[in-house]
Amino acid sequence: MVAWKRQLILFGGFHESTRDYIYYNDVYTFDLDTFTWSKLSPSGTGPTPRSGCQMSVTPQGGIVIYGGYSKQRVKKDVDKGTQHSDMFLLKSEEGREGRWVWTRINPSGTKPTPRSGFSIAVAPNHQTLLFGGVCDEEKEESLEGDFFNDLYFYDAIKNRWFAGQLKGPKSEKRKRRRGPKAEPEGADKQDSGEACAHAPLEVVREVVAEDGTVVTIKQVIATPGSSTQPQSDEDDSPEEAGGPWVEPRPRSNAMLAVKHSRLYLYGGMFEAGDRQVTLSDLYCLDLHKMDQWTVLVEADPETQEWLEETDSEEDSDAGEGAEGGEDEDDQDDDEDSSEEDGEPQHPVVTPGEQFEDYLPRTELYWVRLARDEVGPEAKEKRVLKVAHAMAKAFFDDPA
Repeated sequence: MVAWKRQLILFGGFHESTRDYIYYNDVYTFDLDTFTWSKLSPSGTGPTPRSGCQMSVTPQGGIVIYGGYSKQRVKKDVDKGTQHSDMFLLKSEEGREGRWVWTRINPSGTKPTPRSGFSIAVAPNHQTLLFGGVCDEEKEESLEGDFFNDLYFYDAIKNRWFAGQLKGPKSEKRKRRRGPKAEPEGADKQDSGEACAHAPLEVVREVVAEDGTVVTIKQVIATPGSSTQPQSDEDDSPEEAGGPWVEPRPRSNAMLAVKHSRLYLYGGMFEAGDRQVTLSDLYCLDLHKMDQWTVLVEADPETQEWLEETDSEEDSDAGEGAEGGEDEDDQDDDEDSSEEDGEPQHPVVTPGEQFEDYLPRTELYWVRLARDEVGPEAKEKRVLKVAHAMAKAFFDDPA
């Protein structure tokens, strides 16, 4: 939805129920003077039904629709999604009040790759700014998303896309302009050693998702430089010294806003296996300088918590039993096991350890314990749910 003169213009969307779904390509207008809705019937060929598209007002008074997502049923219980990359212009016909017309447009320049879930804002020069999104790759029985953190600008006057390239810190440009300094013999080896010592550290962790999928998560951590390391350029101020490259991680559905030529980006989400990670970091980018992102609020993984979903009452009962619920059989088993000599010792929780670190480290132990609990005939998904519930119960109360 966009504001256009004294009206709000709304396009498309979707509705989904437990049995069916439907996508729309209709256009409605809301009059801000009379507070009434009206349906428009533009002439020409407009966009196909879709949701999640870009909608912005051009300096010439038109409305641009770009991209979006829709799906259709190809056979029973099988749906195929489409990520649209076409663009349309909706214009009010001159001299004909209430009459609108659709026109398909084909911008030049560097266009965004097909995606959905991207975010948009209007830059100070009336260009439309597009950030991030996700491209879903559908396989036979799975859906994998490729997330983005790139930036594009659409100039409606030139009908052209531009890729938002960042210039980088000033110190980097200065060094390139001045050229390399003469170094004493043997300095290359010393610099190489220092560069290796202070290179960003890549931490790789493996997390086992609910369905047993092993998800590899990589995180790049900048290592602090030595206090005795000389500055590379005497004229460079500390603020201009080249540090680690900072940028928002790839994501979809981020919040964007522009104030005083600064773009603010908050939150969003990405997927790790079958898990969705919700972000709460905040970044800022000067749209005039286009040099580098600034972190205003860093993401703190230690404050995040996995919220598990319950698929059925059976899974819920299994989880309650594992957490010490009112199931009599579980109570009897616990009592019997507690009376036996040599009761197994559960993996200890180290001081300051978070559950998201404890679970991957001890998951194989809890899976073996859960398999003994529910029996060898139980499905793997149920075994994992019980294992996670048992681990969480022990983590919350080791006593």
